[in-house]
Amino acid sequence: MQPVSKLERRVVAAAEEALKRQRYVSPLDVLAGMGWLPPGRVTDWRQGRVPHLESVAAVSEERLADALEIFHRWVKSQGLRPSEVEYVAATRDRRPLRFSDKGIDEAYRTHWLAADLTEKQQERITTRQSKPPDLVVLMATRPFTCASCGETDADLLMMEDAGPICLGCADLGHLVFLAAGDAALTRRAKQASRLSAVVVRFNKSRKRNERQGLLVERAAVEQAEQQCLSDEDARARRRERDRERREVADEAFQQKLAGLIGELFPGCPADRAAEISQHTAVRGSGRVGRSAAGRALDPDAVTRAVVASIRHEDTPYDELLMAGVPRDQARQQIRETIDRVLAAWRS
Repeated sequence: MQPVSKLERRVVAAAEEALKRQRYVSPLDVLAGMGWLPPGRVTDWRQGRVPHLESVAAVSEERLADALEIFHRWVKSQGLRPSEVEYVAATRDRRPLRFSDKGIDEAYRTHWLAADLTEKQQERITTRQSKPPDLVVLMATRPFTCASCGETDADLLMMEDAGPICLGCADLGHLVFLAAGDAALTRRAKQASRLSAVVVRFNKSRKRNERQGLLVERAAVEQAEQQCLSDEDARARRRERDRERREVADEAFQQKLAGLIGELFPGCPADRAAEISQHTAVRGSGRVGRSAAGRALDPDAVTRAVVASIRHEDTPYDELLMAGVPRDQARQQIRETIDRVLAAWRS
């Protein structure tokens, strides 16, 4: 399938990147990779706090339908193998998650696997994707009353349809809190615990829940601590090797990105192209270069990164924001400057 429209290019870029990274691709992967499903709202959906996934999308149902139609045409052209996955909520009742109110949930639940995977690999991927999500416990940011027993002095809660409930009513009161910070200890404690829950706290400034640690059985923590003491040196050496490997991969990607900027904008100075590439491709930054389309070197994504650089480096945009000019109005005032620089760099 050869993309012909801007939407098709975005859909195909997100699908190809997901398939390359994980050897399977789903509608959720594509829509999230395109930025149409805000991560925080997807989390709300996974935790059973919204009626269906399409209700939290950043675009209309019509646009979602167009993207899904393009995705399924692309799937057929690639000869991928279908595998239906169960999606359940991170709630005690493990209720099935809904994707839409249009009766098309099966299309969303179907994942598409690379054709060259063995049956054992396909089964392993499907099993992993169908695994129920972690239970989620919230750190209370203000006093609450348990909807079940009426307790008012608890620090942790679970959200139920009837309202917040304390850990005792959620049958999690016997677990102990393990703070985040040691990945190996956390991983091993979770593996050893028969029951666990992720603890999050809402960050008001970032407007999202952030992970604080785990609730696990006390015996699991003690077992994990002993395991971590026994192989601490080996894990330190592995972390250093991983860090070096990531640095090499990041440098190679930044060089490719700078090269594509030079192809799309031959008038852009080489040092500026390198600067844009380095800035937008910082791992974990959330910038355009780290999006699915950016990692796939999609020309539209690369152009957005170049425009962002011009906006902040070659116009008074930041000064306008600091002066209190509304964002949309500030962008309108600098539009002509951006177009002029782009035209110069394209020639």
